[in-house]
Amino acid sequence: MLIASHLRKKFTTVQAVDDVSLTVQRGEIFGLLGPNGAGKSTTIRILLNILTADSGSVTFDGQPVSPALLNRIGYLPEERGLYQKNRLMDAVLYFASLKGLTGPAAIQRAQSLLQRFDLTAYAKRKIEELSKGNQQKVQFITAILHDPDFVVLDEPFSGLDPVNQILLKDILQELKQQGKAIIFSTHQMDSAERICDRLCLINHGKIILEGTVKSVKQQFGKDAVRLEFSGDGSFLSGLPMVEQSTVYENYAELVLRPDVTAREMLEAASQKLDIRKFEFVEPSLNSIFISVVGADPSVDALSEKESIGVETDASKISRDPRVRKSLLSVIIVFLFLMVFGALSLKAAEPQWLMLAVLAAAAPVSVARYVKARKDVEKEVASHVH
Repeated sequence: MLIASHLRKKFTTVQAVDDVSLTVQRGEIFGLLGPNGAGKSTTIRILLNILTADSGSVTFDGQPVSPALLNRIGYLPEERGLYQKNRLMDAVLYFASLKGLTGPAAIQRAQSLLQRFDLTAYAKRKIEELSKGNQQKVQFITAILHDPDFVVLDEPFSGLDPVNQILLKDILQELKQQGKAIIFSTHQMDSAERICDRLCLINHGKIILEGTVKSVKQQFGKDAVRLEFSGDGSFLSGLPMVEQSTVYENYAELVLRPDVTAREMLEAASQKLDIRKFEFVEPSLNSIFISVVGADPSVDALSEKESIGVETDASKISRDPRVRKSLLSVIIVFLFLMVFGALSLKAAEPQWLMLAVLAAAAPVSVARYVKARKDVEKEVASHVH
C-alpha cells in the first residue's frame, strides 16, 4: 500500500504540488486526474523518489520509497525514455536488467509480452523504426516486465488505437487481480471512468475532489440530458434553459436549469437538429471535470511535461558538472577567438596560425558540449525507468 502525506513542491514561483495526500491500496486502480499542468506528473515523480518534496512523506508498505524499493516499482512516464537506436528486444532486456531481471527468465517473459502485444515480428527492429503506438506498447512492457508490486502509468493510452487500448485495459485488470497497487494518471476522463476504482482530481497542485467514481458522481454531478443528433449543435450551449453543456460533433451532454422540463429541451433542440437519441443519464466524469475545473480536459493545452516536468529534467541536465564544464570550454574558446582575432587584425603581423588553431578548437568544443548533454539526457531518461 502506498501512502503519501501532505506533499508540497515549489519551482521558483510555481507551487506545483500543494498539500497533496493520497492512499493507493493493493488490488485497486487509482485514478490521478487533472488538466495538463495540474501537478500530476510532479506528484508522481515525488512518489517515485525522482524528485524530493519540499515537505511531506511517502511510504510503500510502511517503508520510505528508497533506491532499495525501486525494483518493486514499474513506471511508464508520459514522455518516452526509449533509446531510439536500440533494437526492440535489446531495449526491453536492458530495462529488465536495471530492475534485476536477467537471463532466461527475462528473455522468456519478454517474448511472452511481445507476443501478447503483437510485437514479436519487430523484435530485431530499431525503436526508431516503430510507430508511435508500438513504441508506447514497448514502454508499457518495460514498466511491467519485472513483475512490480506498484505500477505507475502516466497517460498510458497515448498513441494507442482502440484495439490496443482494450488490450492494455485487460492487462491492467489482471494486474489488479494479482494484488498490484496501480496509479493511472490521465486527463482523459472517459478512460478513468471505465477503469478506475477510486480517483482524485488535482488542479493547480491541490486535490479538488476524491473518492470512488460513484461517490464523486453523487457528490459533484447533476443528472444530465444526453442528445445524439445530426446537424450543427453548437447553438445548444447558448440556450437559456441550459445550465451547463458539453457539445461535440454529433452528441451533447446538457445539464438543464431546475425549472426546465425534458419536453421543453427536446422541442428546442429538434427545431434545428435531427434528434436520434434523447435520454437522461448520470453525470460523466468529463462533465464533472468541466464543472469543477472550468476547462475541457480533452483539449490538448500546454502539457505538464512542457511546463514543470521537463523544466525539471532540463535543469538537472544543465546543472550536471560534465555539461557545465563542456559549456564553459565552449565559452572560453569563443572568447579567446574573438579577443585574439580583434587584436590580430590591429597588429602589424597577424598571428594566423594561432587564429587557425582557435578556429579549429571551436567546433570541437561545441561537439563535446553536445555529446555531454546527450549522455546526461540518456542517464536522466534511464533513471526515470
